[in-house]
Amino acid sequence: MSTKRVVVTGLGALTPLGNSVQEYWAGLAAGRSGADFITRFDAEKFKTRFACEVKNFDPTSVIDKKEVRRMDPYLHYAMAAVEEGVQDAGLTAEGIDHDKVGVIWASGIGGLKTFEEEVSSFAQGDGTPRFNPFFIPKMISDIAAGMISIRYGFRGPNYATVSACASSTHALIAAFDAIRLGRAKVVVAGGSEAAVTASGVGGFNAMKALSERNDDPKTASRPFDVDRDGFVLGEGAGCVIVEDYEHAVARGAKIYCELAGGGMSADAYHMTAPHPDGIGATLVMRDALRDAGMQTTDIDYVNVHGTSTPLGDPQEIKAIEAVFGEHAYNMNISSTKSMTGHLLGAAGAIEAIAGIMAMQHSLVPPTINHFTDDPVFDTRLNLTFNTAQPRTLNAVLSNTFGFGGHNASVIFRKIS
Repeated sequence: MSTKRVVVTGLGALTPLGNSVQEYWAGLAAGRSGADFITRFDAEKFKTRFACEVKNFDPTSVIDKKEVRRMDPYLHYAMAAVEEGVQDAGLTAEGIDHDKVGVIWASGIGGLKTFEEEVSSFAQGDGTPRFNPFFIPKMISDIAAGMISIRYGFRGPNYATVSACASSTHALIAAFDAIRLGRAKVVVAGGSEAAVTASGVGGFNAMKALSERNDDPKTASRPFDVDRDGFVLGEGAGCVIVEDYEHAVARGAKIYCELAGGGMSADAYHMTAPHPDGIGATLVMRDALRDAGMQTTDIDYVNVHGTSTPLGDPQEIKAIEAVFGEHAYNMNISSTKSMTGHLLGAAGAIEAIAGIMAMQHSLVPPTINHFTDDPVFDTRLNLTFNTAQPRTLNAVLSNTFGFGGHNASVIFRKIS
């Protein structure tokens, strides 16, 4: 069966490093940390008192003030990133068949702040059920996909993907499949997350998943460093517009790159811990390469999941060495979570954008906050420590792994 070729024609981002793709990329290229002390709530009594928050964002800049109150912050973030992506791709132009434009949008958690506020309010009351009529629609993880389609009139395939930290990479793969199978001509794909709340931070603290480096938040995310002590929670959104290549050419769209392949696998091992031998991570990268019809030596850069956890980082590198063999030492590898923190369900989307922009600018963003080598990692690996490195990039691979053992990888390559 012949399939359609798929390209990227638009990008949008709202991140802890900046509220547009260009601001985000500038932060990555400069090796800037988006971490600081939490302002969303009083975190004084929490084990972790810092996060990578979105800064200086006014949702009324993209959403009517009345509608803002009917939406959770995770949807505010989605709308902002999508507006930039839609404008970038020219999807508001005449002649776009809205019946053939889909929306596949991810969130690992959805409206956590809304859920927290409504349940807390009820618990503090007299038992009389007084809930906001928008409680459920503000909270559910699929509402972003629905609201995006309503705003722009996109009537193609429309749903949400939910697979923890792999959610928005799964959204990209689902969009990829929808286009190459002819179910849509264009898909607005990506994800958003707004989990910097008391229950979000408290819950991850209880799991001992977060860094507790309260004395120095900006250096707390330390992927591959011997003193890494957990991830830094982030928030925001990333939008990637994917499109049928022939459709994009016919309408004269700007083309960033090709979405060449996607892989999916499961660890089938543990609720939260990665497989100790990196089996699921190995499978997913091999699946992505096979899907793209590419060789290991075609990949120039891997944007790793790299969360800065004691267990996760070594298992991912073990998998990379198993998949790429000697070529692992010829590639650049970096974790942009060292700068953005971990955006959970939105991580895959903003990291895909990081890889695409790296190709555009021939510059590999760094893994910042490296101070001390960990002997578990082979020194022949180029983990792009502390400073961005110039390099012509023809193909990049991006990994995301989620609680439950969900693994997803995507490959982007220069258009030819």
